[in-house]
Amino acid sequence: MIGPSLLHIPKARAFRTPEPIKVGQIGTAHAHAAGKMSTLRKLTADFEVVGIVEPDPERRKDAERRSAYRGLKWISEEQLLNTPGLQMVAVETDIPDLVPTAMRCVSAAMHIHLDKPAGLALSAFKNLLDEATRHRLTVQMGYMFRHNPAFRFCFQAAQKGWLGDIFEVHGVISKTIGAEQRKIIAAYPGSMFELGCHLIDAMVKVLGRPDKVTGFSRRTRPEQDDLADNQLAVFEYARCTATIRSALVEVDGQKRRQFVVCGDRGTVEIRPLEPPKLLLALDRSVGRYKKGYQEVELPEMPGRYDDQLIELVRIIRGEKESEYPPEHDLAVQEAVLKASGAVLD
Repeated sequence: MIGPSLLHIPKARAFRTPEPIKVGQIGTAHAHAAGKMSTLRKLTADFEVVGIVEPDPERRKDAERRSAYRGLKWISEEQLLNTPGLQMVAVETDIPDLVPTAMRCVSAAMHIHLDKPAGLALSAFKNLLDEATRHRLTVQMGYMFRHNPAFRFCFQAAQKGWLGDIFEVHGVISKTIGAEQRKIIAAYPGSMFELGCHLIDAMVKVLGRPDKVTGFSRRTRPEQDDLADNQLAVFEYARCTATIRSALVEVDGQKRRQFVVCGDRGTVEIRPLEPPKLLLALDRSVGRYKKGYQEVELPEMPGRYDDQLIELVRIIRGEKESEYPPEHDLAVQEAVLKASGAVLD
């Protein structure tokens, strides 16, 4: 095992100030909503959760029974956005409501953690990013691998030129879901939209905006529903091609999730993605890393969302710039929609 000398990942407890950021959450419908709230409540030195908004009575009743929301103050959106000292809102609604809700928060001068993907209208998302930039507010997208230590290593290795000229990127992110969840996801463009977006975000971080995107969709249960549950997308660049696969019918799909970046001087292979395992191949020694294949020892993750939300605190406090500017997020959203077969507005 090779130690993580390349990694410069801020520790969860490295940056603290006496006053935590006041934050609230709008929505409990998103698949990551409870996890985000649990993390916000855990990070007491960084966040003070002032309230939770859920206008749907049935969803609120369900959420009140969950430990992530137990004991929180349930308030209206208007009450939340008028809370004295509020600086940040986590937007965790249903997908069609994500961007409109975020726009109302930005209009109220709030920084945003916005879960993924950013709706179905590219123009609306661009308007949100433009409005936030105009008011010097941050919109942080909720892509879950941005602070995964294996992905951090991969991004830095590619940026530092360790892998040489990159000619191939390949990703797989799949799972199996039940009939009820299929009904929910069938309302959207499919598995690539639901899951593949996370790896498209990572791909764009490595390669930038693709020149061309071609999506392939298959429906394995047409007699049951119209869900595009088996999707492949090909992303074309001047000197590289990338492929992302995502399916919702793979047995134990989480264990085969992978992200591979190949250059003419080295390769990074991450498999599985969580908890991550990373293999590095080099055509020569670089620092403490030897020629050939080796497993890289990675630091433990404090939690899936911890470092991501702590980074947003640091951005709000002016301690650092975002590593994901609006141009990146817009390129990701465009690629996600094209890869999913959605019609661009």
